[in-house]
Amino acid sequence: MLHNYGLQTMLLRNRRYKQKDGFTLIELLIVLAIIGVLSALIMVSFVGVRQRGRDAQRKANIRQIQSALELYRTDQSNYPANLPACGSPLVDPGSGTTVYMPKIPCDPSSGSSYQYQGTSTTYTLVACGETATDPDFTTTKPAGFNACTSGYYFVVNNP
Repeated sequence: MLHNYGLQTMLLRNRRYKQKDGFTLIELLIVLAIIGVLSALIMVSFVGVRQRGRDAQRKANIRQIQSALELYRTDQSNYPANLPACGSPLVDPGSGTTVYMPKIPCDPSSGSSYQYQGTSTTYTLVACGETATDPDFTTTKPAGFNACTSGYYFVVNNP
């Protein structure tokens, strides 16, 4: 009898250990919920970083175009009435040999040209932004330009 009692005790101990192995369904669901919330927060943050990066690229592109326009004005004594399409060069209209900008940059998200209006003495360049946090962007639409879907404009005029 003593032998049988020892065997029963051992079996009960083994059952207790087996019941404690692994996780319960509730514990697994809680862990999955926490992972889901954390990944959602990370994704929202990542989207914001990408938008700010594209806005920084737009501003850099507009500044490069502005520099090319000033070089153009120095040589030609006026600004161009129109800019070539993005991807095309800005060259001397007479000879075509002087290249002021080998490739007009395109908008980083849409791939379209930046908006431009120019006369012989003035110009305005406009890029549509994505974020409201950039202090260089305005919500005031410049007269004569297409509206941006975001409502944020980066505007540069001749100096």
